[in-house]
Amino acid sequence: MKQYKLEIGFCHPKYWLAWSGILALFISSLLPYGLLLFIGKQLGRLSYYVVKSRRHIARRNIELCFPALSKIEVEEKVRLNFENSGIALFEMGMAWFWPSWRIRGLLKISGREHLQQAKDQGKGILFMGAHFLTLEMGARALGLIQPCSAVYRAHSNAVLDYWFYWGRMREHNAMLDRRDLKAMLRVLKKGEALWYAPDHDYGAHKSSVFAPFFEVENSNTVAGTSTLARVKNSCVIPVFLKRLPGELGYELVFYKALDNFPTKDLQADTHVTNQQIEKMVLECDDQYMWMHRRFKTRPEGEKTFY
Repeated sequence: MKQYKLEIGFCHPKYWLAWSGILALFISSLLPYGLLLFIGKQLGRLSYYVVKSRRHIARRNIELCFPALSKIEVEEKVRLNFENSGIALFEMGMAWFWPSWRIRGLLKISGREHLQQAKDQGKGILFMGAHFLTLEMGARALGLIQPCSAVYRAHSNAVLDYWFYWGRMREHNAMLDRRDLKAMLRVLKKGEALWYAPDHDYGAHKSSVFAPFFEVENSNTVAGTSTLARVKNSCVIPVFLKRLPGELGYELVFYKALDNFPTKDLQADTHVTNQQIEKMVLECDDQYMWMHRRFKTRPEGEKTFY
């Protein structure tokens, strides 16, 4: 596992912009919550007009997943998604720098009994998450309720990578590289908890299969949830954080552990995990990470969606 610590090389001028961003996040975290929401929403509205490539990707994803929507309805969802993206930037500073009591004051828990049942039975818990815009705040919130190990992808900028790691480790046990399957299995075999999100398209890989996601029949999907869930005496509990309306804060939602999972059919299992993520998305689709090219990998012979 990579060792994270401050290094003298982080003072290099190539990292000054990253340090400026970290300082801005820290300063912004001192502001009242309502003001952070307002500024974030305005920033998101501005970025809607500036970041045209991401606007196109978000629009295309929503069109593919919700084909019954009119163009006006699709565009409204894209606008809301950008507003939530702006808020997510400030939530990063909140998640990294806020004291625990301040987060707890805005946090509501649903489905906690599903988590407690698994703990009472002494099971290893695979928390199946998804890439919502509340991801950083969600990591902090989950850690306050149930510290765990989490799977992540290292950032290409060393300074940002350090801070992402530091921020996410405030409440958790370990951060595991998404390619380190053995480390993930060890966590579950010890009866501990692991957070894992299988909903990004990382390209064609032996650990991915094509399975339906909303109305896209062939969506390249990481099949690791099924593989990890094969660990004896473990269960899969879907979980995610949604931002509540106004200044009401957040709701951390635990779903019931997946029944009869996994099976011997990897593709069927992946379909099940995609269906569960669809349920999460439908609870607050404006907060899902639509700007990611979710369907960039197509079966051989099919044209790109983007």
